[in-house]
Amino acid sequence: MTTTYVEWGESRVKLTWKKDYLLPLINEITSVHGFCFYDDHFLLVDLKHRGWDIPGGHIKAGETPEECFKREAREEAYIEGECTLLGYIIVDHSENPAWTDDSPYPQIGFQVFYKMEITRLLPFEGKYETTQRIFINPEEVSAYHSEWNILFQEILNHATSIQ
Repeated sequence: MTTTYVEWGESRVKLTWKKDYLLPLINEITSVHGFCFYDDHFLLVDLKHRGWDIPGGHIKAGETPEECFKREAREEAYIEGECTLLGYIIVDHSENPAWTDDSPYPQIGFQVFYKMEITRLLPFEGKYETTQRIFINPEEVSAYHSEWNILFQEILNHATSIQ
């Protein structure tokens, strides 16, 4: 497990990566994301108002985390593929003085991560929150993703190490 602290707005939040093949309780999962690959290239999407990022989002009622990620990948990147659970980031607001019981996220929540081997590229339409997609060498991701950190790098390393 690797831990780092990030500044989200005016909040200092503790993030811990846990490589795990078991999901947290679904009501504690705050978002689901994926590291997507096509012919050894890494996918990034250009999100309106945020810049380059990986696909992901929030679980809708009745969805499993994997179904959520596959939907988000279709909506944001116009791709389909086979998924493997990588683990999750524990998002811990225990040391965040700005967190209250009225905060939109739980004091301890989980961001789940999958690896997707892309099997189908759909025509990119940009109907939702993305303006474009690119495929890059995985070693170049920090030049594109403005919030790339040690945890994302560890997840990427794990994703590229499994078949």
